[in-house]
Amino acid sequence: MSLFSNIFKRKEKLPPADMSMLNADMHSHLIPGIDDGAQTMEDSIQLIKELQQMGYRKLITTPHIMSDQYPNNAEIILGGLEKVREELSRQNIDINLEAAAEYYYDYEFKELVEKNDLLTFGDKYILFELSYINPPEQLENLIFKLRTSGYTPVIAHVERYPFWYDNFEHYDKLVDAGVKLQLNISSLNGQYGPPVKAAAQKLIDKNYIDLLGTDCHNMNYIKILKDTLTNPYLHKVMESGKLINSSL
Repeated sequence: MSLFSNIFKRKEKLPPADMSMLNADMHSHLIPGIDDGAQTMEDSIQLIKELQQMGYRKLITTPHIMSDQYPNNAEIILGGLEKVREELSRQNIDINLEAAAEYYYDYEFKELVEKNDLLTFGDKYILFELSYINPPEQLENLIFKLRTSGYTPVIAHVERYPFWYDNFEHYDKLVDAGVKLQLNISSLNGQYGPPVKAAAQKLIDKNYIDLLGTDCHNMNYIKILKDTLTNPYLHKVMESGKLINSSL
């Protein structure tokens, strides 16, 4: 009887994860009209209200900075942030909204690193993403430059880079070099396909993940996020004791 009881228990749906335990989301696209995220102020406010209802008390939004596609800079991002804050105040929505950036690993990012001209969050964390196709060249050099300049590199949605799937030692090297690894919550629900989901689960099993992000762009992301709240791997990573979201 106890055996069947245990089997039933394992199949029982978990309650939704309490996202207030994280306190902060550190990866989203909520400033309207400057990247592939929210397109209007109405979009922004709707997404922010949804994230607040999930339990988040602080949102660090991170618009793309990508030289060819999204040529944003600090002035554009911080100007957009101020407009969203004004609208939140006008609507009496009480949430802490900050902004940094999601840099793309390209020549412009390397130039900004050299100039020390970077938008950071928390304790000088720098969020950047890589190409999904080609392994990054000279990544170790850039990480060293960031670390010696007082920054902590954070690789965005680290589970989404297929060139690392066959050799998880790459992740060990990143961690040893002082890099923080961020995982997209919705990867656990298969938003980006089975291989990404499998990689996300393996990264959690190996206790590599330091930060969870929603990477919220639109209401489709909200729906998938809500569907992911009962995922056992989300519960597992939130109980790992390693996440630093709440300290941001």
